[in-house]
Amino acid sequence: MFVDELPDMPRLRGYGVAEDGELVAGNLTIGMYETMWKFHRDLPATRVFAYGPSKEAATVPGPTVEAMQGVPTYVTWTNHLPPRHFLAWDRTLTAATPGRGVPAVVHLHGGVQHSASDGHSLAWFTAGFAATGPHFSSPAYEYPNQQPPGNLWYHDHAMGLTRVNILAGLLGAYRVASPAEEAALNLPSGEAFDRNLVLFDRDFCADGSLFMNRTGNNPTVHPQWQPEYFGPVVVANGKAWPYLRVRRRRYRFRILNASNARFFRLSLSGSLRFVHVASDSVYLAKPVATRAFLLAPSEIADVVVDFAESGGDTALLRSDAPAPYPGDPGEKAETVPVLKFLIDKDATEPDPSSLPASLMAQYPKPDASEAKLTRRVAMYEYTKEGTDEPTHLYLNARSYMEPVTETPTEGTSELWDVINLTDDNHPLHLHLALFAALEQRSLLHVDEFKDCMMRRGDADACGLERHLAGGRRHVVPRQERGWKNVFKVRPGTVTRLLVRFRPLSPPDSRRFPFDVTAGPGYVYHCHVRKLALTMHLHLLFSSLINQAIILFDWQCRFWITKTTR
Repeated sequence: MFVDELPDMPRLRGYGVAEDGELVAGNLTIGMYETMWKFHRDLPATRVFAYGPSKEAATVPGPTVEAMQGVPTYVTWTNHLPPRHFLAWDRTLTAATPGRGVPAVVHLHGGVQHSASDGHSLAWFTAGFAATGPHFSSPAYEYPNQQPPGNLWYHDHAMGLTRVNILAGLLGAYRVASPAEEAALNLPSGEAFDRNLVLFDRDFCADGSLFMNRTGNNPTVHPQWQPEYFGPVVVANGKAWPYLRVRRRRYRFRILNASNARFFRLSLSGSLRFVHVASDSVYLAKPVATRAFLLAPSEIADVVVDFAESGGDTALLRSDAPAPYPGDPGEKAETVPVLKFLIDKDATEPDPSSLPASLMAQYPKPDASEAKLTRRVAMYEYTKEGTDEPTHLYLNARSYMEPVTETPTEGTSELWDVINLTDDNHPLHLHLALFAALEQRSLLHVDEFKDCMMRRGDADACGLERHLAGGRRHVVPRQERGWKNVFKVRPGTVTRLLVRFRPLSPPDSRRFPFDVTAGPGYVYHCHVRKLALTMHLHLLFSSLINQAIILFDWQCRFWITKTTR
């Protein structure tokens, strides 16, 4: 461990500068390539899929795209992947199965963009467009960047293949900056002191190649599919257990969990603490200090660490979350190292940065009274008799192809009660919309309630309120009480979310800066990349003529496609 230095991934400027100094739209071409990548000094280089402006410049993770608020970034995504995948691809799933090349499509996670540029899972395409998905239109995407400054990431989103393509290496960081707003905060800045930290777990063969079991948990049902992937090696910015030399001053780390299913419960040795300044793609109203925090797959924590507070010359970033999470009651997870900091032995150096008393307090506070209606969404997991291994997952006991059931309206907010009847913690992510977790309550006699729901599928008839009465109220961590696009839905709980179908800024805006009823639509899903089985959901955006369909696929995804009323 700790023999490779933490890389800082290449940075691509997502904007241009005119002769008069004015910022103008940026144009990028980013390809998907099969290439070789060296994860550790003592491992041979191995085959990966990687993003980059060229094959020679492709990296794992991909380059960090730096965008400016209000300045569009145009990206043409090109597919140069080979005819066959080098990892196990189970074609019994609801998936892109062209037989001609590896399907891929890119989603900008946390982005607010037209659905044609959102990376719809059925908009996939293969090399040379030999095959395309039913919702493919163009590989040229427009990202308006007309959203608050914050942290995003891009990754593959192909139907039934997301988990395999991301495992192969198709992921990267994306920032939206607002210099005028952010300069006043005086947080650590500059490439040396403001770092993206992309974490994921992997397993390797002795020859350095990525290992993925090719036998499924239910091979008679799905020959290769496994519900979760866990690797014993923690990779940070493409290197296994790296180190980073730091000075005795403040640093900002934008930490992304890009794992398939592994949660990280992060802490620092030497009594160092984290100060959270943002969660997912949105700044907090005020900084929040923690000694440890839980980070789910696809979740982003934006933190400041002051190494001047360390009494030693090293510090470990470590994790002690069970895998799978939350694990069995009373289970004590092993603490695993993530990254080692080598702290300058010299005295504390001058540090021009600071931690302000407030951050972005101008964003509207979540207010349940603005909700127009309340919906209930129940998660079901079905297992094979005799093995207790999951074979498929539904929402509200409905599958992918069943009729649409919900119609939210642009410019409104809704309350969604998400009922988790599974044994897993599910990190829910919404495309386009932001949401806030208002409360999370445990169900009493959860097995009794689950049995009733599996038979009747009606929360009221099964006595939801009775099962909630007296149940534990889980405290939402302070750093997660603002606007988010991912939230951890605990097993055996009902999580109330306030979902906002309108822009966050300016607060009084009712419409998005593009027609949300056009194109293939949007999705929301769980980011434990499991299986592609879905339910349908209509999304009606202001227009009386058009409406959209959202599907929640239990890889846990939602699609939206335009239809005519």
